[in-house]
Amino acid sequence: PASAQDGNAQLSVLHGVPDLTVDVYVNGDLTLDDFTPGTLAGPLDLPAGTYSVAITASDAADDSDPVLGPIDLPLEAGGNYTAVAHLDAAAAPTASFFTNDTSAAGAGEGKVTVRHTAANAEGVEIVANGETSLGTFNNGEELGPVALPADTYSVEIKAGDTVVPPTPADVPVTEAVNTIVYAWGDASGGSVELAVQTVNLGHSSPSGVPGGESGAAAASNAGWLAAAAAAGIVGIAVAGRRFAIAER
Repeated sequence: PASAQDGNAQLSVLHGVPDLTVDVYVNGDLTLDDFTPGTLAGPLDLPAGTYSVAITASDAADDSDPVLGPIDLPLEAGGNYTAVAHLDAAAAPTASFFTNDTSAAGAGEGKVTVRHTAANAEGVEIVANGETSLGTFNNGEELGPVALPADTYSVEIKAGDTVVPPTPADVPVTEAVNTIVYAWGDASGGSVELAVQTVNLGHSSPSGVPGGESGAAAASNAGWLAAAAAAGIVGIAVAGRRFAIAER
């Protein structure tokens, strides 16, 4: 937020566990009540420090019997973070804590970050524009951020020869914005869904788009990013129990 105080941190929370409405407690206080899957809360503007977060059933009287946690989240002054509850590769509840890049991109460029936390989606191949393979990725891995010219990129997630829904998907890259793509659900049950977070970057350089790249190289990098976005899309599947995304 524009009103964020110097020395504070910003924290967003993504609820990516299907079929479970939850409450979220921060330092023992009920902060998010009856939060549902697929919800992104924040950013919350918080003083720097370490916060203990526990996720409980929606009818819990307190945080003494959490579904997940308590988890300690260290927030540094000026940092931008996202906490995600999800399933690990074997579909066991877990949580991941990510630092979001906010450094400036070049003029006319944005960034894409992709995060893979999907259950039952190991060794997924990312393909950009139907032809460029970026390799394979596994649960818990992050790709990027990668700077790309502002545009819309088409990406696919592939398991062998099979394109994994909800891809192919268009991934927009906006100037001076870090677009963070998540997928949540459980690939084994076909319940993968997408969530997108945007984080504003520092001002782009006014000197123009950096040179030194041929058109072919630029196209290749764009494909890589798009593919990475797809990877993040499939990766962040959160299955099993639902994790509530909290908003203070």
